[in-house]
Amino acid sequence: MSHESTLLALLKPVQPGLARMREVLGLQIADASPAVRDMTDHVSRFQGKQLRGALVLLVGEATGNSTDEHSTIAAIVEMIHLATLVHDDILDGAKVRRKVACVHSRWDNQVAVLLGDFLYARAFALSTDLSSRMCSRLLSETTRRICVGEIEQATRRYDFELSEARYEAIAGAKTATLYAAACELGARYPAGNEELGAALRAFGWELGLSFQIVDDCLDLVAEEGELGKSAGTDVADGKVTLPVLYTYRNADEGMRGRIRDIYTRPGLENRARHLREECDLQQGLDYAQARASALIESARARLARLPEGAARRSLEALTGFVLARRW
Repeated sequence: MSHESTLLALLKPVQPGLARMREVLGLQIADASPAVRDMTDHVSRFQGKQLRGALVLLVGEATGNSTDEHSTIAAIVEMIHLATLVHDDILDGAKVRRKVACVHSRWDNQVAVLLGDFLYARAFALSTDLSSRMCSRLLSETTRRICVGEIEQATRRYDFELSEARYEAIAGAKTATLYAAACELGARYPAGNEELGAALRAFGWELGLSFQIVDDCLDLVAEEGELGKSAGTDVADGKVTLPVLYTYRNADEGMRGRIRDIYTRPGLENRARHLREECDLQQGLDYAQARASALIESARARLARLPEGAARRSLEALTGFVLARRW
């Protein structure tokens, strides 16, 4: 079974909610401006897995907290994610997303920045229409943390002495924060159990951090055609991710010098390929995968407090999907 088919099966318990989410999303990113419409039609092709929106719905079902507004919340979460993708592609210098040209590649950086801002604005405007302010408050703080994580990452480029704890704090802020918020909203909105919301928030954080660690490994070793987006962008942009950090920490000075040279040598093309060919990254990749697995085990254990049912089983299976994914 393909990864796409596997994910479709996992999300079966919330397919009606996902259909409503996509309907809301389509209406919200539409605009009367032909120029904006051209760009939103293009960016709608980036919508891929939609895991974050699905988590709002699955957690709502699994906790018995689902409401008529959960599909709208899922759409808001996906709009925020879409905005981060548009901006991230500029920061990463990526050319391809979901096998189509990134916005800044098809147009330019100025347009891409403005489109990301447009998507954020639409998301937060829609959140003000909800019956509770919880969504607006939680997602505005989430967006702040995402921005802080991106800023921290940008200021720690080429930092081979970065601690693992600091790496996880940065990676978590830029990726796991939105997973955590999606799960908390699913469990708590509009006024649900705070203790249960905190447990599901922790589940989302661990799931999202594992997702990012796997992503960092794939960026080093996957081919662009398989990944569906530009590969090798972390090394090209000077980002020192967990598999490289571990390899560097345990390498002799000769290999450390080669790693630094590959990251910084002027004019070097395809730095990730040179890193794979000139340095043994396997121990770092194995370590990172083991850390992702440990996070998934912890996340899965948190689901034990939920009642048995299709949505809980999908959440449990989703943890395995995140760990084994190759796209």
